[in-house]
Amino acid sequence: MFGKYDKDSLIKNYNEALKDIDFKKLVDSFDISDEIKMKHTSSFEESRDELNNCKNCKGLAFCKNKVEGFVYYPSVNGNILKFDYVACRKKKKVLAEESACDFYALPETLKNISMKDIEIDDSRRVPIIKWLKNFYDSYDKNPHQKGLYLYGSFGCGKTFMITAMLNELSKKNIDIVAVYYPEMLRSLKDAFDEGTFSSRINRLKKCDVLLLDDIGAESVTSWGRDEILGTILQYRMDEKLPTFFTSNLSLKELEVHLASTKNGDEKVKARRIIERIKQLTMELDLISENRRK
Repeated sequence: MFGKYDKDSLIKNYNEALKDIDFKKLVDSFDISDEIKMKHTSSFEESRDELNNCKNCKGLAFCKNKVEGFVYYPSVNGNILKFDYVACRKKKKVLAEESACDFYALPETLKNISMKDIEIDDSRRVPIIKWLKNFYDSYDKNPHQKGLYLYGSFGCGKTFMITAMLNELSKKNIDIVAVYYPEMLRSLKDAFDEGTFSSRINRLKKCDVLLLDDIGAESVTSWGRDEILGTILQYRMDEKLPTFFTSNLSLKELEVHLASTKNGDEKVKARRIIERIKQLTMELDLISENRRK
């Protein structure tokens, strides 16, 4: 609770800041109470200043913001107002050109495939192909649509088909990351020693589209499930960022898998992960021949 002096001071500072047209325009663009806004007056002022820097931007090399290429910007989720560093238009373009589709431990052969490379000789693939094409076609108008949880038999082409679509999508300068999930967990443990853990986690949390390949093939630990996977999925669920999964396990089977750790049977924690995946995806199956033979 604020004392009378503190509240009067907040109101005074907020009303004073509202005299600036750029400040008023910024705060008015967010549908949240004035009481919440005035508690963040200084943060809104910082955001305004950085946005004004961007208006006169001569290039990333001349960026005057605290973090080069990023703007300290507010967002609203329900009644919660938060501020984060968001890449500007020029920085997003550079990031897209540098790593339009980042691959972590996925085969080199997947980096240059496109949807025209998907074989349609099996009718069981048709619903998957149609779903992926619809996602691609509608992404520009709806970048917050659900992703896909695609499970099925070993070697049937699950990763190939999704990656082919993501490669096409990356040509639109959309930031995409595709990772082999078991290797991702291992590399994150190494990242503690390298000092890159936070940046890697943030990359997975915040990229426009994420593919976690072969989930269910990893050895389950409470750390990997709750601190890593749970954290990534919660952020992406809150921000409505499309997320894809491939697995040999259905969601029911994955739940059993995620519940089994050296600490025993942790059904409640596994259920939390599954519920997040369900919020993020549509579940489809592909039972087909092994194309890796």
